This record gives sequence, structure tokens and C-alpha cells, in this order.
Amino acid sequence: MDMEIDLSNLGTVNTMFAALFSKLGVPIKTTISATVLEEALNGTVTVRPLPIGTSVNGKVDKQCAHFFGVTIIDEQAQAGIVIRVTSASQSKFKLLYFEQEANGGYGLALQEDSEKTGKVTSAGMFFLHFQVYRMDSTVNALAMAKDPEAAFFKRLEGLQPCEVSELKPGTHIFAVYGDNFFKPATYTIEAMCAKSYEDTTQKLKEIEAKILSKRNDLRQFETEYRKALARFQEVTNRYSQEKQSVDELLKQRDSIHSSFTTARTVVNVSGSASGSSKHSNEETRSGSPAEDGSVDGNDKSNKKKWFNLNLNRSDKKA
Repeated sequence: MDMEIDLSNLGTVNTMFAALFSKLGVPIKTTISATVLEEALNGTVTVRPLPIGTSVNGKVDKQCAHFFGVTIIDEQAQAGIVIRVTSASQSKFKLLYFEQEANGGYGLALQEDSEKTGKVTSAGMFFLHFQVYRMDSTVNALAMAKDPEAAFFKRLEGLQPCEVSELKPGTHIFAVYGDNFFKPATYTIEAMCAKSYEDTTQKLKEIEAKILSKRNDLRQFETEYRKALARFQEVTNRYSQEKQSVDELLKQRDSIHSSFTTARTVVNVSGSASGSSKHSNEETRSGSPAEDGSVDGNDKSNKKKWFNLNLNRSDKKA
């Protein structure tokens, strides 16, 4: 994450992997080609004019640069200058600012990497006589990947102060550097005087002051949030434990309640009672006297014998 990759030294396979990681959202820092920097130092680059209030469309090959000269007068320098580059095709590029060297060449002084803003990629340099800031998306990127929640709290940490806040009258050299992995970068570069954007300039000053204040607030809030989150996790764990404990107690209570029942006793009693009743009935049928005083089982035979005897005696007397 802290390294800068020189794409000119990468082979096709490594370049493909770098492009894949970049597509997945990994911020990969790339260096400017040594050839471009050397040509600029030697003053052998072609510089095209970019008048204030105009724009130029172009397409620059990867690891190559298009140079532009912006000439400003004293009034424009006092008001402030803005240089912006956008790409509707969302190309990756760098906006570079070079200072004049003693030997007539140009030395790199500032660079801004393009960032995705809405449906385009863009980069800008603002020379407005007050401290302006640039957003570096690679700051704390590794920490953000390890802790997704940190992405919110570290979001404003990439706001870094720009080194140059004003330009003097004269010609200043800017360049658009193609930073795509394989194809050329298409772009539109604009040069503007802040005098025509006084309200916008004031809004920029105010919003950046608010962002700085919010960054300080977030640093303090993160500490409070971490403590609250730890406490929340603690009470959440206790909630789960207490819920499990209550469920178990109520389950045991229901089990105890269900043990208060006659269902099992009724079965045992009815079984023994049934056996006893059967045995008693059998005894009654076999040995108990009948209502007429006879013994059940011998009654019919006795009556039959007595009836026959009486009949025989009657016949003899007759």
C-alpha cells in the first residue's frame, strides 16, 4: 500500500493483475515515467498554450504526458487560478504542475491523481491565496480494509494540505499524464480565473473549514463509538445468556407442573381393581348362596331330582 508502482517496468501479466486489483477498488499508487520527467527537466517537451477561460480535449497514451502553458497576468494572479481535468470515460490520469528550472527545463512540483467523482474522474489544482486541500484516497486504505467500520472514521483523514496556494504572474506549465494500465486516457483540461467564481471560491473555503472541523469531531467520536460498541457487545452477550437462562427456568417449571397428574395412578388402580373385581365375581358365582337359598350350580339338578321323586310316589298311590 505504501509502494508506488512503475508501470513501465511491469510485464503484461503483472500489469493485468494490477489493473484487476485497481478495478476491485484497491488504491494502487503509480509513479510517473522516468522518461517523461527526464524530458521535462531537459526542456525537450512540447508545450501547448492553454489560455485562461478555455478548455482543451485530448487523448494521451499510457505513461506519456501532454504539456500546457498557462499565462496569467497580475490581476488574474491576485484573484486566483484554477486548473481542472475531467474524463467522461473515467480514465485514470495525473495532473502535474512543473516549475521553471535554471537550465530552462521544468521540475515536477505538484501532482494530483484522478479520483472518481460521480460519473467522471477528475483532478484539480486551486491557487486561491488560502490553504486548500486535496483528498488522498490511499491514506489508511490498508487499515480500512482490515476494519470496515474504520472506513467511515478514516474517510476524512486523506484530506491533505496543498503545498502551493498561489501563482505569480507569468507562464506556468501543467501536464496531463496518462495513468491507464493499457489504453490511452481521454481528458478535458480547463484553466479558469477565480474572479469569475468568487461565490464558489468562498463556498470552497467554508466547506473545507467544515470538513476539517468534522474530521476533528470524528476523531473524538470514534473513541466514544468504540467504547459504546464494546458496551453494546457486552450487553448483547448478556442478553443472549439471560434469555437462555430464562427459557431453561421456564422449561423446568413446566416440567415440574406436568408431573402433577393422576394419569399414571389411574392406570395402576384400575388395573388392580379390574383383577380384584374379576376374582370377586368368580367367588360369588361359585360359592355364594342365591337369593332363594340354593347354591348356584346344584340348584337345577336338585329340583329335577325332587320333581321326579314326587311323580313316582304319586303314581304308586294311585
